[in-house]
Amino acid sequence: MKLNEWLDTWINGYLKHNLKLKSMDTYMGHIKYHIKPQLGYYELDELSPKILQGFVLHLLENGNAKTNTPLSNNTVASIVNVLKQAIHEANILEITKTDYTKSIKLPPQEATKVTAFEKSEQEKIESFCINHKKANYIGIIVCLYTGIRIGELLALTWEDIDFKNGYMNINKTLHQTLIDGKFKIVIDTPKTKNSCRIIPIPRPLLQLLKNAKKKSTSQYIITTKENKMVGTRSYQKTFERILKNLNIPYKNFHALRHTFATRALEFGIDVKTVAELLGHKNPMVTLQRYAHSLLSYKIEIMNKFCKTLFLSKSPSLSVN
Repeated sequence: MKLNEWLDTWINGYLKHNLKLKSMDTYMGHIKYHIKPQLGYYELDELSPKILQGFVLHLLENGNAKTNTPLSNNTVASIVNVLKQAIHEANILEITKTDYTKSIKLPPQEATKVTAFEKSEQEKIESFCINHKKANYIGIIVCLYTGIRIGELLALTWEDIDFKNGYMNINKTLHQTLIDGKFKIVIDTPKTKNSCRIIPIPRPLLQLLKNAKKKSTSQYIITTKENKMVGTRSYQKTFERILKNLNIPYKNFHALRHTFATRALEFGIDVKTVAELLGHKNPMVTLQRYAHSLLSYKIEIMNKFCKTLFLSKSPSLSVN
């Protein structure tokens, strides 16, 4: 059986009902634009270590079909992961005798770059959004003070806000997916089990939400004029316009989540609590991703620590 044929069988028989729609979009993109064009015409048993490693080399050197430029190490790893799963399944079902994907060598993955807004930039963004007449701008403030993702924000309904006890319930997410050639808005369960969470709402933000609810005629907190859901692409463009209006250098929407995490750690909130608020399964993920945010805190602690030791009591080393 050729890889092309097996991939179609694998998608419809093994993936279709086991993946979230967003993950399915990623898998389909990798298969359509990278795996099938380069390897699809091979018989499964022809996929030797040399051919597979050559595929990886192609992705690393000119894997972007539109620009003929390299793909990032992380993107290559993601594509190879899909290929490995497909061939591993074929091997288990004895459709192929061999599985050489274990021999594939990949370059080290790059650490996710965290970009947060400076405090002065955050103040400008907050002031603009709070004082602007557009009701949907409140979503920017919500993200800055809760760290929720754009899909979680756009899926929020007023029923998800407990105004009496002051918290929000994150239990779903929104994304746009290609269905029958058109991008459509889809509501799905959150990214992971840990993404389902309760987030306390600071009192000033709770008051903002109360004021917004009084004027709202929609079930959604962020809504169109027709009281329908707002798509991620549309809201991202809204955010870009705000930054442009304020002369703040562009950062993607996810920077709001990074900004929340950075401010929380700078304030001294413990890493475990921040991880739970963000929906991270392991606090180590949070610690590694936002270690830079703790530098000023570390400096402060080290200086306090030093004050208790002999070094700080030496007259020749006294600080003026």
